[in-house]
Amino acid sequence: MSRRTVAFSLPPWLAHTLRAQRGPVPWSAVTRGALAAGPLLLAAVLAGRTSLGVLAALGAMFAGINDRPGSRRASVKRLGGPALAGTAGLLAGTCAGEHVGAVVLTLLFTGIGLIAGGFSAVGPVASGAGTQLLVASAIGAGMPLPEAGWQRALAFLAGAAWLVLLRLALPTPGAIAGDYRFDGERDAVAAVYEAIAALLDATGGPEATGRRAALTAALDHAQDALAGPRLRRYASSAAERRLHGQYAAALPLAEAATALAWAGEPVSARAGEGPRRLAAAVRDNTHTGPLPAPSRSAPALRALDDALLHAADAFDQAEGSDLHARRRTVTSLFRTAFGAGGREYGLRVALCFGASAAVAQALHHARWYGQHEHWYWLPATAVFLVKPDLGPLASRVLCRAAGTVLGALVFAGFAAFLPRPGGLVALVALSGALIPVATRHFAAQTAVVTVLVLSLVMVGGEPQASAGRIGETLLACAIVLIVGHLPMPGERGGGVRARLTAAGTAAHAYLVHVLGESGDRAERWTLRREAYRTLAEARGTIAVSAAELPALARHTEGTDEIAAVLERLVDATTACAVHLDDTGRLTRRHIEQLGGLLEEFERGRGRVGLRAIELPLAVQELGLPGRPGGQPGGPGRYVGVRPGYRSRTHTGA
Repeated sequence: MSRRTVAFSLPPWLAHTLRAQRGPVPWSAVTRGALAAGPLLLAAVLAGRTSLGVLAALGAMFAGINDRPGSRRASVKRLGGPALAGTAGLLAGTCAGEHVGAVVLTLLFTGIGLIAGGFSAVGPVASGAGTQLLVASAIGAGMPLPEAGWQRALAFLAGAAWLVLLRLALPTPGAIAGDYRFDGERDAVAAVYEAIAALLDATGGPEATGRRAALTAALDHAQDALAGPRLRRYASSAAERRLHGQYAAALPLAEAATALAWAGEPVSARAGEGPRRLAAAVRDNTHTGPLPAPSRSAPALRALDDALLHAADAFDQAEGSDLHARRRTVTSLFRTAFGAGGREYGLRVALCFGASAAVAQALHHARWYGQHEHWYWLPATAVFLVKPDLGPLASRVLCRAAGTVLGALVFAGFAAFLPRPGGLVALVALSGALIPVATRHFAAQTAVVTVLVLSLVMVGGEPQASAGRIGETLLACAIVLIVGHLPMPGERGGGVRARLTAAGTAAHAYLVHVLGESGDRAERWTLRREAYRTLAEARGTIAVSAAELPALARHTEGTDEIAAVLERLVDATTACAVHLDDTGRLTRRHIEQLGGLLEEFERGRGRVGLRAIELPLAVQELGLPGRPGGQPGGPGRYVGVRPGYRSRTHTGA
């Protein structure tokens, strides 16, 4: 049997365990990792404040785990938000560990786990913040140190802040066009234009669907890269406004390219040349030069040509600040946190965190740990294991167990001959440098973090604990596996259904806007971005759920088919928008596609347990099968010139 056949015959949960991310080595992040935890620990040891240095190194380590590729601006929120949550957790855990008993502490941890787990469903930054809150709470309560709680919290925050400062101060090697201010942001915007060109090249072929998904990912990344904190609410410099304008100019190009991909007819190679030249202009911070114009034989091609002309004009101006991202209200955040997905995840986190804390304290009081008083490893391990954004449950458990065993054995070997504390400090620095590379696979990340943490606690005075850490990790794996398969109140797969419902709502809002009377292009692009972003998030959640063990994966069967229907619906809506801009009317094909997709979604919705989404009158009047207005292509309101709508030739690009 060939190697290729064996790979495809593996069960999904095992295939995910063996899969690792690929890409170039992030040397800038490696440099920051080497300059973070190790030097902080060395400075504290030389100053005679080793315990504070351990906490500072821990803060830098957790920030290093979140130090992913992206813009300097976006890194402030991605690193700083979880660091603040970890500081609060360390302070709360320290106070609780000093003033309450084991039973009350367990109940308190369970409550914190419920809240932190629910809010982790809001998004990646919230998930990182929830993780650091819980892990730091366990460290604060289970790692007794001589300093007061506020001193520990400040040391932890200082360690994270040091890495954030390194991220802001050190440019990425080979920064784009030597522009220090936009380190990572120009790359993100240029990648959007390259993704548009790749989609145009694949139009009419089997790779078009994957290229459209890659375009969505590039737009999401660019949106996040440009949306970080700034001194003013809007872009404050001419260069920054120009970069924002270049991002905004990509949206109509992406819209036209998506419409061409929906049509399924190949276009000439010349069509992708213009976006590639725009990508080079963004990356090199230069003028676009002459752009080759595509044929104007179809509405989508005319839209592409107009968008290229608009982009060429925008590239020479310093205008633009709208990123076309919908701002989330506090109400929507709470609705997500305490909705079906947030409740399900929060309950599992609470049970895992509370149970592991209770077992850890029982073992501590029974002297299973020996003479030292550190019992934080078990609950901290359970927090990482219960996180679904790190992969399927079985994959997380296998990777965590293998990584811990490997890391503990490697550390035991180093600890046998390294001088103390100098050799251990060097091991901390080396581990910090390896974290950005190790994050490509959970087992590798676990191994590196295990070596780093064991080095820290030995520098802090704890004896060799490799064997104990292995035992605690295996115990945490058992707890999380048991809780992960327990029946919970409500329907299983709540997180997947919540994401899919949000994607369905966004897709319908986009459809209603396109078929309505509004000519607001900015609002349309905002709704389009929201629809594709929520679909990408739903797709990611569904992929993780499908790779679970069969006992868990069966609860979300069929959701991938509904997500595919919604993707086709959003693509068709985009094609309708481009066609209406050009002609003011929809063709029979547009009507039939929309009708069939809406009916397919309604049929599939019931099978997977999604709630109904009411369609406003603007959609009901479309003339779809089984809906008011007659048969496709009949006398429906949108077959013909739309009242009050002007075509693209009158409104410009």
